[in-house]
Amino acid sequence: MPHLPQKPAAGVSRRTVARATAAAGLAALFGAATGTATARAATPLGPRTLDVSVPSAALGRSAPVRLILPSDFGARPEKKYPVLYLLHGAHDDYTSWTRETDIEAFTAGRDLIVAMPDAGPTGIPSAWRGGPDYETFQMTEVPALLARDYRASGVRAVAGVSTGGYGAMAHAARHPGAFTAAASYSGILDTTAPGVPAIMDAIVARENLPAASLWGNPVFNLLTWRDFNPRARATGLRGTALYVSQGSGVGNGGDPLPGILESALWPSAQGFARTLALMGIPATTHFYGGGGHDWAHWKPEFTASWPILARALGVPE
Repeated sequence: MPHLPQKPAAGVSRRTVARATAAAGLAALFGAATGTATARAATPLGPRTLDVSVPSAALGRSAPVRLILPSDFGARPEKKYPVLYLLHGAHDDYTSWTRETDIEAFTAGRDLIVAMPDAGPTGIPSAWRGGPDYETFQMTEVPALLARDYRASGVRAVAGVSTGGYGAMAHAARHPGAFTAAASYSGILDTTAPGVPAIMDAIVARENLPAASLWGNPVFNLLTWRDFNPRARATGLRGTALYVSQGSGVGNGGDPLPGILESALWPSAQGFARTLALMGIPATTHFYGGGGHDWAHWKPEFTASWPILARALGVPE
């Protein structure tokens, strides 16, 4: 690592030097904690936050995950930490949670790792038909990296917005016991509900991808669609603490599009909750009038779900 200059160079602000110093200290910490190869793949962004490039056989390329480490990570080299996975939505990326929320400040002083893995441009973290396997990337490859290089324990919780909310419930349902808690904020929770396949197709098409490249045709490949459907796999959620929130989108005001999309997902979220109730699977639900498919509504929902996530992770509320 190159040595930092003793004095700020001419024309360089004190803020720039402070950021560089913090980044250098973080890089040194990771170099000592995880080895040179991993340190070269990590880009420090602040005292606790970094981006890690993860070589992925499931994706056929390296993909990023943003990490927020505990405040005492460097001071307690023997300690292992639970992990909160936060999943992004469609047409966004792994930086969304730190860009749109105060998750860095919110988790300061709490003994947990926050991991925000990439899910591609559609934000659908699934095994695509003949394509990338974001489920294996998020469920196997990223956890292996965290356990090996960042002292992650086996205690995990997951939460996500929109297609990330789908991912949170699909991952937990398809991998029973992998998470102690799962939370969905305006997630796509019944992929075969009326109108929902068209929404999924539109998400895929917006990224200039063939609709069938996800799970195939929703009619001819119905079994595949059901296999990746959180509602159809709901029995796998038994024993996992659950939080489900969804707005009706009616009377949202302002830009109508977020309200229209929210209202389109309302019936599938209601159906998902009914299935959980019929199966005797406990869940905390918050179905509210109005609202939109946007961060203005997802941020308070995360706060409302935090006690459930915190208890499941074993960290202070």
